[in-house]
Amino acid sequence: MGIFERYLSLWVALSIAAGVLLGNWAPQAFAAVAALEWAHVNLVVAVLIWVMIYPMMVQIDFSAVKDVGKKPKGLLLTLVINWLIKPFTMAALGWLFFKGFFADWVDPQSAGEYIAGMILLGVAPCTAMVFVWSQMTKGDANYTLVQVSVNDIIMVFAFAPITALLLGVSDIQVPWETLLLSVVLYVMLPLLAGAWTRARLQRRRNGDGIEAFLAKTKPWSIVGLLGTVVLLFGFQAEVIIEQPQTIVLIAIPLMIQTYGIFAIAYAAAKWLKLPHNVAAPACMIGTSNFFELAVAVAISLFGLHSGAALATVVGVLVEVPVMLSLVYFANRTRHWFA
Repeated sequence: MGIFERYLSLWVALSIAAGVLLGNWAPQAFAAVAALEWAHVNLVVAVLIWVMIYPMMVQIDFSAVKDVGKKPKGLLLTLVINWLIKPFTMAALGWLFFKGFFADWVDPQSAGEYIAGMILLGVAPCTAMVFVWSQMTKGDANYTLVQVSVNDIIMVFAFAPITALLLGVSDIQVPWETLLLSVVLYVMLPLLAGAWTRARLQRRRNGDGIEAFLAKTKPWSIVGLLGTVVLLFGFQAEVIIEQPQTIVLIAIPLMIQTYGIFAIAYAAAKWLKLPHNVAAPACMIGTSNFFELAVAVAISLFGLHSGAALATVVGVLVEVPVMLSLVYFANRTRHWFA
């Protein structure tokens, strides 16, 4: 492992700190970057995420995708966790904490908005960042692609009704442009670029150039991740500084949800006797969130300065370091699986 991979947790922590400091020092600059969006999708963040996952897409061998059907258990695990368990446990934890434990500390309107933000996180399974977690756990890249693709297809049809059900609003308007544009920017374009690049490299050097290409582009993947973290925290820097207690209150149920869902998925993967390179990505997909979409939808439905938007941003704050800890745990327990 290189110095970036070895100390990734440190670089992420420094990026979070840099984003908060720079966002408070030069808010106008971050406001200008935040304004570069279309359908509530920030184009600069989209480019950074594209840079982050493009090298991973080059690793995908489409000729091997057809063999995924021989191992349906991993895909089934992901679908059950994402659509039958995770949205409902997230909503339950939100109500338990903000209508119960934290009821004396948060006004009812804000509590409802925080719960709504948590629900949006729970209903949006991870699409882009999961390729990072899969690579870091040495997951099967082809299998991860199929899992993400199937989840994206289901999300197009299930996101609105599940969100409406859990929010209790029958006429909720889901910004379809945001949803579809996010899938195109974060999955389709880098996937097509990766497939084209792989084909070119195979024709030129009989496949030998793929490893060399990945060695050169891998550092850019880390740069994309760290740049995304800096921007996301810079956008909400003033809110993070002004409401530290609220950040902590929101983070508590989110952390319980993340570790709890991973524990359920990891135990189920071991019970199903999945190989580790399928089990680890399956659990990461079920645990992490499509926070880019959740943030965009929260802003669209409730407003930029709403409690729902704040809750989705706290989701980013919690997810990156927590997922890194789960990657470490998954790698340390590789011997648990066949």
